[in-house]
Amino acid sequence: MAGLARFFPEATPVRIPVQLARILEPGEAPNFSESIIIEFGTPREVLFACKTPLEFGDVLHLRNSDGSLDVSVSVVAVQYHPGKTLVAARFQGDVPNWIVKS
Repeated sequence: MAGLARFFPEATPVRIPVQLARILEPGEAPNFSESIIIEFGTPREVLFACKTPLEFGDVLHLRNSDGSLDVSVSVVAVQYHPGKTLVAARFQGDVPNWIVKS
């Protein structure tokens, strides 16, 4: 994960458990399919590893257990490794309650 984080100089280590949903159609309700840990964050991006096969441009929904983080993101970078995908995803809008501040 640190290898991908080096491409995001503002990345700060965090450990935030969230649920991940891949959105296949605009307006589709999230169908949460995987629990992940956000490993790094910037004011505009999150970096994490997952088992869900993802590609550049995929739209995802991330939600933590108390709902204080409930956002849509777009995949901006992927690195494929055996059994997992490392992902960087950018928020699709402003996230006022995001813990990483610029």
